[in-house]
Amino acid sequence: MKRLKILKYGLLVAVGIICLRLFFIQIIEHSKWVELAQEQQTMQHTIVAERGTIYMMDGEEPVEIVMNEPVWTILVDPMLADVEETERVVDQHAAAQRVAEWKDVFADRERRYYIVARGVKREAAEKIKAEGLTGVWFQEGVRRVYPEGQMASGLLGFVNADGVGQYGVEGALNEDLAGKNGVLKTVKDVNNIPLTIGDDNVRVPAENGKNIVLSIDRNIQRRVEIALQHGLERAGATHASGLVMDPRTGKIWAMANLPTYDAQNYALVEDATVFQNGAVEDAYEPASVCKTFAFAAAVDSGAMTPDTTYINTGSTEVDGWPIQNAHQGHEGSITMQTALTWSLNTGSIQALRLMGGSTTEITYQGKEVLFDYYYNHFGLGQYTGIELFESSGLIVPPDSTGLDASNSRYANMTFGQGLNVTMMQVAAGFSALVNGGEYYTPTIIEGEMVNGKLVSKPMREPVRQVVSVGTSATMRDMIWTARQLYKNFGYDPAGYKIGGKTGTSQAVKNGEYTFDETLANYIGFGGSADDEVPEYVIMVKIWREGTQLDGERHAMPIFTEISNYMIDYLKIKPSGV
Repeated sequence: MKRLKILKYGLLVAVGIICLRLFFIQIIEHSKWVELAQEQQTMQHTIVAERGTIYMMDGEEPVEIVMNEPVWTILVDPMLADVEETERVVDQHAAAQRVAEWKDVFADRERRYYIVARGVKREAAEKIKAEGLTGVWFQEGVRRVYPEGQMASGLLGFVNADGVGQYGVEGALNEDLAGKNGVLKTVKDVNNIPLTIGDDNVRVPAENGKNIVLSIDRNIQRRVEIALQHGLERAGATHASGLVMDPRTGKIWAMANLPTYDAQNYALVEDATVFQNGAVEDAYEPASVCKTFAFAAAVDSGAMTPDTTYINTGSTEVDGWPIQNAHQGHEGSITMQTALTWSLNTGSIQALRLMGGSTTEITYQGKEVLFDYYYNHFGLGQYTGIELFESSGLIVPPDSTGLDASNSRYANMTFGQGLNVTMMQVAAGFSALVNGGEYYTPTIIEGEMVNGKLVSKPMREPVRQVVSVGTSATMRDMIWTARQLYKNFGYDPAGYKIGGKTGTSQAVKNGEYTFDETLANYIGFGGSADDEVPEYVIMVKIWREGTQLDGERHAMPIFTEISNYMIDYLKIKPSGV
């Protein structure tokens, strides 16, 4: 009897434990076990989104400039593959794409797969497939193709091995170009075959990336790169950047940087600085091209006119430091127009004094006015809002306590030193200066290709009025007059109004200015002499480490070459036609 009671109570305890465990599994951990069961019964695949194509404009028509190409990865099962046949066939059709040594592939015959080649094109892959090799498998994928080679690579960027855009358009607009992957989740049988029935089947389609159309004109882009290369060869320089934009809309027609690289083979690049888009990412001191902004601020604030005079002695003293003119001459009483034409530092500093209500001293009021126009009006020293990675640069406000806001810094700022700005900031501000005073946020996006048709984005409205219409007209005439100093060079065709300003800036090394290296800049506009608003703005920069270059001799000829091309390409009619 005692033994039966023990067995009875033992059985009751066992049944209780089982019931308790079942309760725990079915009630307390129900969701956990359902999830585990679903993992065993379902299979899930990622539906990879197709990366969007990038287009440029070719006149009025968009053309593919970056696209996708199907490629194959070749995998070998060392356990099944025939060594000699596999090596012979793969090397015959895809030796250049092989990424593994054969001795390593077949070193371990127990291994079930080994990647032997990547990026194999369709024709080669089909020829290998036709051989019917045992133990050789193919995995389809895509790679980014840049059919124009090195053209605009600094602007376009590239896609890395993980399919992520790097630098340029590919990097800045990666989210739009990449799209969103989808998912396929379905019930499977014991052999991993997907079943078409079941309430748990899920299919979320992939959202392919946007097909983006750039405002960049392929013909202008190529011509700018050629002109920059000509400039490098003439000057013996190594680096150059160029911008062409429509001052009436803010659209960028060309954005070029030299040296360039082949985005198809970005891994071969030894100097990673070529990946950077210098036109928007390199903040530097652009020198006397900024005199156009300083003079415009003085004109627009009512402090001066082109005929205002001052006494030029060839140098002036600020905070105990003498600041000299690069060009000596024209001493005595001269006009502000003469000061701009001959790019006299004493003239731009005099404009700063006049903005402060003085003819002899730099005042806090004058510094406030200059900063307001530079930063708030022309947008210097801050992001432009262009759809690219860009640098903000720096302009020190007059009330700064942590940074030098001295009179001497502000004197230097009038001729483009003592500040850091990008070419894009300067070109956008200059476009507003000459187009009637309206600032447009610069853009490289024309629109999007949808079902094979270009859907242009809405035309942007001007962001602000930087100067009055009258000031803009005055500055166009002043800048045009400044360029006439070089009319004997025979640079500009008759019947057109071409204006421009040079800039030669000292490089900064270890926080100090160096006299053995200068950067050459030039910015200008062009159009018919009959039209008030110019039809294009061009800015160029050229430099070489340890070399003295000059805006007039080295940058201006590049501008002129591009300007003459733009007149022909845009079919701009001369005055009176």
